[in-house]
Amino acid sequence: MPKRTAKEALARLRDGNQRFVSDIRSIESMTTKVRRSEVVDGQDPFAIILGCSDSRVPAEMVFDQGLGDLFVIRVAGNVVAPSQIGSVEFAAARYNTKLVVVLGHSQCGAILATLEELKRPSENQSPHLKSIVDRIRPSVATLLDTDLKHDHCALVHQSVRANIRASVNQLRHGSALLENLIETQGLVVVGAEYSLETGEVEFFEGLPE
Repeated sequence: MPKRTAKEALARLRDGNQRFVSDIRSIESMTTKVRRSEVVDGQDPFAIILGCSDSRVPAEMVFDQGLGDLFVIRVAGNVVAPSQIGSVEFAAARYNTKLVVVLGHSQCGAILATLEELKRPSENQSPHLKSIVDRIRPSVATLLDTDLKHDHCALVHQSVRANIRASVNQLRHGSALLENLIETQGLVVVGAEYSLETGEVEFFEGLPE
């Protein structure tokens, strides 16, 4: 069976999210003994999701997918560090998966922590937490120099999106392997935001034509 294209994978994610929003679950997404047996000897994920670790945004549920469907990498703030790039490289190269989605979400705690740090620097911040804040900082710091600083909700929303775009850009241009797959094999990296309020996922960055 031919590998699903990026456009086809994106359509499958969109359909699954609409089911999730409508409180409908497909039979295919349900975990059964048969499905567990089917994936014992291997996997064939149709999409790679780099998402936030937030407990309210589990990718398989948000997109109504089941065992073996998604290769999911989760880290606070959906930031891109070497280990995340390596994980995406692994799945894209080994499984020939054509779609990578950077999935951020509304009211992201890592974004809020970064904005707070920019406004009131902390001397006692954990170096590990600081490493996440420092990766988010460049994409949101400039927003504090705009009129958005007077509108907290708008600032957070635009910061979430700016951070997603930054992660998409890092995946596209921070790996020779991924760049080659994009140029020669049809790999597509897109950005999306999940709304905690509605359950909807909006794809807004790097969509295939």
